[in-house]
Formats: sequence, C-alpha cells, structure tokens
Amino acid sequence: MKSLAELKAIKEKNKMGVMLREEQDGIRVVVGMATCGIAAGARPVLNAFTEEVAKRRLEGVTVAQTGCIGICQYEPVVEVYAPGKEKVTYVKMTPEKVARVVADHLVNGNVVTEYTIGAMQK
Repeated sequence: MKSLAELKAIKEKNKMGVMLREEQDGIRVVVGMATCGIAAGARPVLNAFTEEVAKRRLEGVTVAQTGCIGICQYEPVVEVYAPGKEKVTYVKMTPEKVARVVADHLVNGNVVTEYTIGAMQK
C-alpha cells in the first residue's frame, strides 16, 4: 500500500505530464506519430521530450503528437514551432538527441542544425 505522500508525488508527476500536452501559447514541439513514425521509433522520442521538458520545468512549452508529416524517409520527425519564428524540422531523431535539442533550441534559442532536414539534404 502506498503512503499519502507517495500518492501525492505520483499525482504531481502525472499532472505535469498532462500539462505538457495541453495547448498553450509559446513553443510547440510536435512529434510525427503516424505508423511510419512509430515504426521508426517516434514513441521513445515523444517520451524523451516530455520527460526532458518536465525535468527542466520549462514553462510555455507544449509537447504534442500528430499524424503523418509527409517525409517518411526521415522518420522520426519532430517539428518545433516558436512564436514569430520559422518552423524547424528535426529528422531521424532519437531519444539521445532530445536532451541537446531541448538545451540548445528550447532553452537557448539555438537551432541544432545538424539534426535538421536542411542538413540531411546537403
């Protein structure tokens, strides 16, 4: 049986996860979760973004999922939308790359260009 303190901790952790997926103004991180994305490993990428954003307690950042983004050969695909800026598309994402994208792009505003679709097309 769990103590009241343990139950409150679980509730708070789950509450933070739900808040990350609610629409709000600010930065939106969208992970492509169509069949091809899931097969390529998008679910662990989505989970890594959710965990990293929650761990850093980033406010104004929404982590969401969508269907097909349309560039299946580059899955898993993550799009970052920041107010007043162009959309950034990260491709061939892995859970290991997520921490750097969060630190460099979401926190410091510097796009990790070697993970973007532009770098893959050169």
